[in-house]
Amino acid sequence: MFPCMIARTSTTDVISSGVGGTRNGALQLMHAELQVLSPLVPVREVNFLRFCKQHAEGVWAVVDVSIDTIRETSGAPSFVNCRRLPSGCVVQDMPNGYSKVTWVEHAEYEESQVHQLYHPLLRSGMAFGAQRWVATLQRQCECLAILMSSSVPTRDHTGITASGRRSMLKLAQRMTDNFCAGVCASTVHKWNKLNVGNVDEDVRVMTRKSVDDPGEPPGIVLSAATSVWLPVSPQRLFDFLRDERLRSEWDILSNGGPMQEMAHIAKGQDHGNCVSLLRASAMNANQSSMLILQETCIDAAGSLVVYAPVDIPAMHVVMNGGDSAYVALLPSGFAIVPDGPGSRGATSNGQVNRNGG
Repeated sequence: MFPCMIARTSTTDVISSGVGGTRNGALQLMHAELQVLSPLVPVREVNFLRFCKQHAEGVWAVVDVSIDTIRETSGAPSFVNCRRLPSGCVVQDMPNGYSKVTWVEHAEYEESQVHQLYHPLLRSGMAFGAQRWVATLQRQCECLAILMSSSVPTRDHTGITASGRRSMLKLAQRMTDNFCAGVCASTVHKWNKLNVGNVDEDVRVMTRKSVDDPGEPPGIVLSAATSVWLPVSPQRLFDFLRDERLRSEWDILSNGGPMQEMAHIAKGQDHGNCVSLLRASAMNANQSSMLILQETCIDAAGSLVVYAPVDIPAMHVVMNGGDSAYVALLPSGFAIVPDGPGSRGATSNGQVNRNGG
């Protein structure tokens, strides 16, 4: 539900599973890695208790609190020391079948380990605050509503079957999850940091081995991530990056020309929330055109543009409802966030595969 905010989560212990076959009174010990999509903001690693309580008919509360205080973690220097103070949400059933969600976030963290470029974002609460959780929740609920609907949105100009749409969306979700894991270097994958002398210190370069994973080409995966500040609004930057007609201005995969959108699957009310299949122009008559799978997401807290070249025969299988788990891809893209109340910022990340040792 929150792939851009939660890198990894697990239930360490179930103290109580609830009463009467419900989640009322459920108490769990959990571990999570919380992230902002930038190499300049270390992942927040927290251990906390989660308690679920039914306050009244149709009213539920889910509350978290850390079980340890802020302390030095010499064994994991890449993680920001963080404590989750009492936080959570109240969910209330509404007469129209919708839900009213009230979200509260409290946290204590060590700011010195965060790059000063991101201090305004964290201080404003837009990085880990309630606004970001609610915005992401709303966007994901819109996507689920479309997936569960039997009707196809009018913006979808594609002849893909319902099973093909689900398979394509599942592939796009895996692509975006891998992108996020590459930006923040979470423990989802085992990364090795490269120290390159002529690379700026704000650029993080890492490698990992890809072995026996049908969803990736075999060999060495190289990930390079950096953050930059740009004097442009997040909306304008997002619109520029997702426009296939302007692709040649920044993407080498475009072969110097505009791309053509072959398929479009809406994921929400905003036109920016969608999955697209793009076709790049061939460089010459003897070369086949390249297909690019792209997912774009936008809400009040920020936006994403994630893409990856895909194999043409494999995409034909996916669009016909085939298993997308065997489509190998390595994503690249951009995560765009506001730089506090005034100026704006952007984060970019790219991953490329190198075969061999």
